[in-house]
Amino acid sequence: MYSFPRFAAPDHAHVARLVRTNPFALVITATGGAPVATHVPVIVESGGESTFVGGTLLGHMARVNPQWHAWAPPSAEAPEVLVVFSAAHGYVSPTSYAVDPAVPTWDYAAVHLTGRIEPHPLDVVRRTVAAVESSRTPGWRPSAASEEVFARIVSGVAAFRVRVTAEQSVFKLSQDKDDEQRHRVHRDADPAVAALMDEVAPR
Repeated sequence: MYSFPRFAAPDHAHVARLVRTNPFALVITATGGAPVATHVPVIVESGGESTFVGGTLLGHMARVNPQWHAWAPPSAEAPEVLVVFSAAHGYVSPTSYAVDPAVPTWDYAAVHLTGRIEPHPLDVVRRTVAAVESSRTPGWRPSAASEEVFARIVSGVAAFRVRVTAEQSVFKLSQDKDDEQRHRVHRDADPAVAALMDEVAPR
């Protein structure tokens, strides 16, 4: 991903927040031929305070997924993987600018983390549930019956860890527009995009 300097995150805290609050990521591998991608939950295991480089991510996918078999044992080397996290996004119509000439664009925020992927014990699934439930009120606590169902289905799940080696991000939220134009974009934007604009580059 090309990271436009003028659309950089104000600080790493915004990058970390996007990754942690948008854990449904796109995991992409290319072990020969066209790249393969799967949408799966991915949480932060370590890192992220000042950079995700050197940190680790945890995720899981269905064991029958061919993508898992492409890099699971007996593979000798952990292949590279790209994990894509994205937040709110939206089309920006030239009508929002109230000027001419003007062209349409798209506002969005995304973080790309590259690393090495490797199999990991199945406690990843429980840790993922705990991480996501921690932000909910009330949080879910599995009953004995739910634990029995979990025990039956978990054998069909494959868990993995990603050791992050590179980080890129783009927070393109109309920062290149003047105050009046940005106010108009904010007014017309989807509420989630408007909230992200307020968070990253307050008007």
